[in-house]
Amino acid sequence: MNKIETIVYNIVRKNPAVKQAVRNIYQGVFDILPKKKDFSVNQIIGKEGYFFGFHDVSPFSHDEKKLLANKINFDLRMPKKGEELVVGYFDFNDGEIGDFHQFGVSKAWNYHKGCRLQWLDDRRAIYNTAIDDTLRAVIVNADTKEETILSWAIDAVHGKMATSFSYERLERCMPGYGYPYSDGGEINEVAPDSTGLYLIDIEANTRSLLLSIKEIATQVTGEIEMQYLHFVTHSEFSKDGRYISFLYRRIPKDGDYMKRRSVMCVYDLIEKKLIVLPSQESGSHYVWNKKNQIIASCILDGNSCHALFDMNNLETVSKIDETLLNSDGHQSFVTDNTFVTDTYPDKWRMAKLYLTDINSNSSKLIASLYSPKKFQTKDFKCHIACDLHPRVSPSGKYVCFDSPRSGHRGIYVIKIF
Repeated sequence: MNKIETIVYNIVRKNPAVKQAVRNIYQGVFDILPKKKDFSVNQIIGKEGYFFGFHDVSPFSHDEKKLLANKINFDLRMPKKGEELVVGYFDFNDGEIGDFHQFGVSKAWNYHKGCRLQWLDDRRAIYNTAIDDTLRAVIVNADTKEETILSWAIDAVHGKMATSFSYERLERCMPGYGYPYSDGGEINEVAPDSTGLYLIDIEANTRSLLLSIKEIATQVTGEIEMQYLHFVTHSEFSKDGRYISFLYRRIPKDGDYMKRRSVMCVYDLIEKKLIVLPSQESGSHYVWNKKNQIIASCILDGNSCHALFDMNNLETVSKIDETLLNSDGHQSFVTDNTFVTDTYPDKWRMAKLYLTDINSNSSKLIASLYSPKKFQTKDFKCHIACDLHPRVSPSGKYVCFDSPRSGHRGIYVIKIF
């Protein structure tokens, strides 16, 4: 954002309804002008009619021979309960996307978090679905299609373990990010002690409650704020498996989703304690590197930024390249010291991809892509937007992203180096 846009954003950001109206009017002026051309440092390879979803897991298999993807049968509206999503993978060879191979279907999905499709190893994948109106996770061998059903939906995976929370409650509190199926999570109680952040043993198919929502709310704020509904979302393991990060959020009980509050938290599995990150009651998207550092989109000291938190020194928070990275984004580490991140469409409806170097505190534009206005989220219950959500391959050679650049939702890959 430029200086004027930043000033206006800081004025309206606490009222999402006004922010959305100002954005629509502002971009509407530029709609009448000729659109800009796409830019990319390397050739863009893609397939229309597919997407992957969130940025915190990679669709690439460990050997980079397969690329996970979700195939859609419709677009530009939210999925209805019971509507299926096809899940599978593309053959991937030296930057080229080949044939698609279906290995399952999911009834529990949305455009942003998808069905949490991700690899367990080079042959097995895991994803969420609904069976008999109840949320479950499916482990599938991509080659043989042999399946194992888990008793709960999953969020993030590390080795034999997975995180979980109530997607039913998430859908109640943040429509378009959860799933409209039963999982036993109390959805109307303010801060229940019966649900919260879970740890699943994938092999044993067992689940333990690490922290209840009541415990989290009490530890973070010192009391239960009864005017809010409290919930957990966006969990992720640190690369060494010691920590589980998550967002603790709350919305007014009257359902005003536009007044959501957010806190970034980390649970230490060794010390068995909750750590509240100094994110000044902000935080939207983040990822870990191998140094137990988190890069996150936050609002610190009143300004939107990408903040680096270090679990070895939480007293110091670094703001990375404040000149260019001064708006919300979705990150993915390339190395421990470099990451890619995106932007939402600007006034020209161009979404950007940047490669950022933490050490030099600088960013390089690697792609600028048109996003048709028809893919703009309509309201807080109609999350049809197609964010880039960049995801990096294990070698760091490729970045995969979703985009409606052709006028249709699609999945794309470009070579970074």
